[in-house]
Amino acid sequence: MADRATERMRVAAPPDELFAVVTDFERYPEWAVDIKHVQVLERDSEGRGVRVAFRAAAMGRSTSYTLAYDYSKAPAELSWALERGDITRRLDGTYVFDPTPDGATEVTYKLAVELVVPLPGFIKSRAEGRILANALRDLKARAEGSAA
Repeated sequence: MADRATERMRVAAPPDELFAVVTDFERYPEWAVDIKHVQVLERDSEGRGVRVAFRAAAMGRSTSYTLAYDYSKAPAELSWALERGDITRRLDGTYVFDPTPDGATEVTYKLAVELVVPLPGFIKSRAEGRILANALRDLKARAEGSAA
């Protein structure tokens, strides 16, 4: 069974800028601390990555996985589902971008993770918390840095 986690963060950038950052997959290694390499395997008719392969740092080792992206609610949401992973059975998630009255965005990051090898609950919780916190912190830094 997959563990689910949700984290929220306010980012001083409009939703369309955040959507542009999270869909510019090839640039992830420039700003997402745990992402080491990205390759877009397939694009849709608008040039957006629909199948994307990643190599990332995970719990002291390297992991590889391919995600399939869903743009049906773009640009308010970006969702993905694991297509293939070496240590993950499930790695599905969603970014939700809610505009605030002052021009910022409330970003919600939802993630469902299931590993091939079972881990004790406290280790899984720590890893999930790190994934969510790093992803939002790195996204905030990238979006606010590029907006400045």
